[in-house]
Amino acid sequence: MSKTLFDKVWDSHVVRKIEGGPDVLFIDRHLIHEVTSPVAFLGLKNRDIKVLYPERTFATADHNTPTINQHLPVSDPLSANQLKALENNANAYGIRHWGLGHQKNGIVHVIGPEHGITQPGATIVCGDSHTSTHGAFGAIAFGIGTSEVEMVLASQCIMQPKAKKMRISVTGSLSKGVTPKDVALFIISKLTTSGATGYFVEYAGEVFEKMSMEGRMTVCNLSIEMGARGGMIAPDQTTFDYIKDREFTPKGDAWDKAMAYWQTLKTDADATFDKEFTFDGSSIEPMITYGTNPGMGIGISNHIPDASEVEGGVTTYEKSLGYMGFHEGESMIGKKVDYVFVGSCTNGRIEDFRAFTSLIKGKKKAENVTVWLVPGSHIVEEQIKKEGLLDVLTEAGFTLRQPGCSACLAMNDDKVPAGKYAVSTSNRNFEGRQGPGARTMLASPLVAAAAAITGVVTDPRTLI
Repeated sequence: MSKTLFDKVWDSHVVRKIEGGPDVLFIDRHLIHEVTSPVAFLGLKNRDIKVLYPERTFATADHNTPTINQHLPVSDPLSANQLKALENNANAYGIRHWGLGHQKNGIVHVIGPEHGITQPGATIVCGDSHTSTHGAFGAIAFGIGTSEVEMVLASQCIMQPKAKKMRISVTGSLSKGVTPKDVALFIISKLTTSGATGYFVEYAGEVFEKMSMEGRMTVCNLSIEMGARGGMIAPDQTTFDYIKDREFTPKGDAWDKAMAYWQTLKTDADATFDKEFTFDGSSIEPMITYGTNPGMGIGISNHIPDASEVEGGVTTYEKSLGYMGFHEGESMIGKKVDYVFVGSCTNGRIEDFRAFTSLIKGKKKAENVTVWLVPGSHIVEEQIKKEGLLDVLTEAGFTLRQPGCSACLAMNDDKVPAGKYAVSTSNRNFEGRQGPGARTMLASPLVAAAAAITGVVTDPRTLI
């Protein structure tokens, strides 16, 4: 029987099928952080249960961490308590813990691939919705709730209904200035934030085949923003070259054995999907959002749509534009920008900082803009320095912060003030996402760079 990539990975991890119910799925890798794990560990303690396979769990501090002066005690009591709880729980149960100051510390979805924890054909979960990032490697990866975190810690399994299958193909090639972030925002604008609800998405076509691993991670990261359970891309030579010789990948004969399996991880030619979409890559331009969900995005040269052109309630649409202070028919180009944020599990990797730096080289930061440049890990931070990118950034008037989730979700000190506009490379633009009253425009690192040096929303293609 022909199978999709999703079928092959899922079916090989089913421990037990429950008639008329969910599958019991074995989990290969469990990633945890300080926010969604404390209550799960408390549940284990109350029931006197051990972590079944502590070597399959990896802990890092990222959500509540400051991005300056990480050598000092964390000032916020709640954040400090959660960080300490993660450390104590990891030590108590024999789990690897990469806390503040550790060289391997960083955003959970950045460090997993960096260290080879993320591998093709694996099942990966984390108490964080953007776990879908790891699907870029041909893994089934999805976010789980706190009670499910406890379930995986205790049994290394989870009960999940098998999702429906969707394939999204993007054909052809991308134009100048168009990045993987733009591809993802384009797809979400077409499907809406609920268009893939109930599905696991496989991305296919020439655009993804040509894309780097970091670009694929960005796309899979944003699968959640169109309602999908997760997204994945079939592993290929690009994948294998990326993961080879990383710390937790197989070595020697074990690598050869793994490769023999990994090379089978692709959708069979005659396999079927429940739903399919195809888009032309050449029709995509740099994107920017104008509303309060990731589906409210347009090509940067276009105008904000009229309510009559948008699916959903007119009242909700008008409320969204009212929150943003925008109007139907307006151009986004020239809109004032107060803050620029480059980072997060969506765009906090070295390629993102290379792209940002490529556009600002030889130019100066706009005086009216506050810019937060936050690497996704210490490894990314060191690469920025080693490649001379920090010198370029410094010359242009920018400063580099320390790793963490930062202004993606405002659970730390990096909050955009009420009423201020931020061009952000993160993943969500909900009301208050980056701080109470903050107004967020999602975009790529290139669009962020253009805004950082001009002080307004600017088409990066005019500066390349």
